[in-house]
Amino acid sequence: MMQLRTLFFTSILLPWILSTAAKDKYMEVRRPKKDTANLPDYDTVQDSVTDPAAAPKAVDMPTCLLCVCLIGSVYCEEVFPEMSAVPALPKETAHLYARFNKITKIRNQDFADMATIKTIDLTGNLITEIDDGAFSKLLLLEELILVENKLTKLPMLPAKLTLFNANFNQLKTQGVKATAFKKLTGLAYLYLGNNELTAVPQLPESLQVVHLHNNKISTITDETFCRGNSSYYIRTNMDEVRLDGNPVVLSEHPDSFICLQALPIGWYH
Repeated sequence: MMQLRTLFFTSILLPWILSTAAKDKYMEVRRPKKDTANLPDYDTVQDSVTDPAAAPKAVDMPTCLLCVCLIGSVYCEEVFPEMSAVPALPKETAHLYARFNKITKIRNQDFADMATIKTIDLTGNLITEIDDGAFSKLLLLEELILVENKLTKLPMLPAKLTLFNANFNQLKTQGVKATAFKKLTGLAYLYLGNNELTAVPQLPESLQVVHLHNNKISTITDETFCRGNSSYYIRTNMDEVRLDGNPVVLSEHPDSFICLQALPIGWYH
């Protein structure tokens, strides 16, 4: 009986097993490999989010993607990612509002080709320096607003300015030329409050409002606002003067305001 089983295994079963194994191996070799697509892993945080160096920078992005560009006006307020320089502007820009960013310096080339610009508002930046010729060639510029920056001196200003506002800076008298505003014959509004000025600069006849409050001005003369050699001179344009918050004692200078139509406003000791 044992011999019969052995004969059956060697003559029938073993050849069948070997044949099946060979067939499976052949089919495995011939079976085509499936292409696998490398799909993104949406469960993994991407490097551009976790790595600040990989994140896009404002200087690398189109201005009108970062800012709101309307016909003639560009609004770049509290831009993200942080804006540390004046962006490239469309040629037809007439009004720029780049408030509350991280701009630190204004260069000559920032507005070199902006012949049409009339308004520049850079309120609430970190500007410490402005190249002397940055605004001088802007022949149509009427309003320049530099409130809440870190300026200690002023550059040359364009001749057609009607409004200049540099409140809340660190301006010093040695950084503001005595004649910086005298030649601006169309200047109507001048705001230099909350700075470190010790003297009043020469003021153009066109001024309607001048704010010099919260500085370090300790003295004024009969020539500061009026003409000391003329008791008939009346400064008809000037409506509002602020000198409060300075060490100067106005009562010691009674003839300094006789040409004005109203005394300086504000709280005085």
